[in-house]
Amino acid sequence: MKKKVTIQDIANELGLSRNTVSKAINNTDGLAEETRKLIIEKAVEMGYKQFSYVKAMADVDKLTSAAAAKHNGVIALFTSTYLPSNSHFASLLLDKFQKEISQLGFTLVTYIIQKDLIKAGTLPATFDRKNTRAVVCIEIFSKSYADLICSLDLPVLFIDGPCWPFGRSVHSDLLLMGNYTEIDQFIHDKAAQGLRKFGFIGDYTHCQSFNERYSAFRMALVREKLEFNEKFVISPTDRDIETMRNMLRNLNEYPEVFICVNDFNAIDAMMILKGKDSSLLKKVRFLGFDDSHESSIFTPSLSTVHIHTQSMAFSAVQMLMTRMQYPDMEYRTVHVATDLILRESTEF
Repeated sequence: MKKKVTIQDIANELGLSRNTVSKAINNTDGLAEETRKLIIEKAVEMGYKQFSYVKAMADVDKLTSAAAAKHNGVIALFTSTYLPSNSHFASLLLDKFQKEISQLGFTLVTYIIQKDLIKAGTLPATFDRKNTRAVVCIEIFSKSYADLICSLDLPVLFIDGPCWPFGRSVHSDLLLMGNYTEIDQFIHDKAAQGLRKFGFIGDYTHCQSFNERYSAFRMALVREKLEFNEKFVISPTDRDIETMRNMLRNLNEYPEVFICVNDFNAIDAMMILKGKDSSLLKKVRFLGFDDSHESSIFTPSLSTVHIHTQSMAFSAVQMLMTRMQYPDMEYRTVHVATDLILRESTEF
């Protein structure tokens, strides 16, 4: 493993005292501006950890220009047996991601990680570790399997990841959509309109993103001084429609708003309530997440949160390229901003 650069290393390179270098890096008064600039430039050049990302971003254009001229190897995509459909945000993301890395001279090879592999804790038989430059994971939500992938001594990027409440869920870079801001804003706005009863639908233990959306829901209730009611949390595992149906139909009252982990859970729940009593959709508001095609054509049209898949794809490429260049850089968790889309399901 590459030796970490220290303040003393920088001082030795420049023939300065350790104290002088420390003052420059910590932006302490008492140094000439030319001396400070000289030290910072040397720290960036040497890859001192506080400035390693600056150097990485400065060098990424050099990497991409050189990469386009030759074949740089294979990037492995690990995904679960559930292949993203056209309605899934990951479908558009992967399309853009593959185009971008192909221009950089990489080939994307997909490996389907089925349940038997996860249970056995084994890699696909066709996975070529030797010729793989990096691994990207989508829809891999088993913590133990994520740990296996992260132990390969390869650059790894998770796009979403396992839900793990006891610290970092993956020992790698992690890319997520913004799961907090729009839910928080939505609840704030609805509370300002006088709505007081909020509920949540979806398995918030399924993955990191779902868990963050549930956390956003809970934290927003605290900030708005709204009561949390456990009976309004409908959380069946694995999108179990029958359990969801029973839980919703057995409620003797409903919240004014349901926050849902995604559009599909929202639409399922709306259909269940419509089947019980069509007037409920004029009393209970629904917010989904993903801005799927179905959200705009369902009746009533579903308010949702839009994910910028092209921005996520670009971020994924940047994160992977810099990780390949600087494998010892600290792990990063990046959230790409999302947008609130208001439609008929919440506007009454």
